[in-house]
Amino acid sequence: MIAIINTGCANINSVRFAFERLGETPEVITSPEQLKNFERAILPGVGHASVAMKRLVEGGWQQAINEYQRPLMGICLGMQLLCDSTEEGNVQCLGKIPGQVKALDVGNLTSPHMGWNNLTLKGEHALTKGLDVNDQVYFVHSFAHTVNDATLVSGEYGQTFSAIVANDNYAGMQFHPERSAKVGTRLLQNFLDWQL
Repeated sequence: MIAIINTGCANINSVRFAFERLGETPEVITSPEQLKNFERAILPGVGHASVAMKRLVEGGWQQAINEYQRPLMGICLGMQLLCDSTEEGNVQCLGKIPGQVKALDVGNLTSPHMGWNNLTLKGEHALTKGLDVNDQVYFVHSFAHTVNDATLVSGEYGQTFSAIVANDNYAGMQFHPERSAKVGTRLLQNFLDWQL
């Protein structure tokens, strides 16, 4: 059973529909006490990091996520919230995936980074199974996790940034797998298949 954490800072329906297309029946949960009842969890997110982090702390989600021992994946802002800290609002985050989130240095490119882009595989992992060098996924972001030892896949937009990260039972995808057609579907299936 999959839990989708509803912090009030996410587009829940698109994530839920993506898992339903894979034959799953995810449950949107609104209380941190519910989290321990699920085998896997998704932390989606859109919006401003400081607002989302404040809701996680005030809603009791920070402790529940920190204590969770099963696969948990953040999507977009949800991935950023799993990291140590973010420049967006200069806040401390959940600290489950090492590294900082910083504003993208896009140079003359448009910000936010919005649209389809290629991925570069950095390391072998169950989450990246079947990923091809020509695969593209859909991004919408202006902040990104720096590249470090937790980086499994990177992206490029003005600079190199982390596109998929993992540490212990926590993982994150900066792009929107639920909007990334067949590639996104495969990556979500990889998450479902991920065994710790």
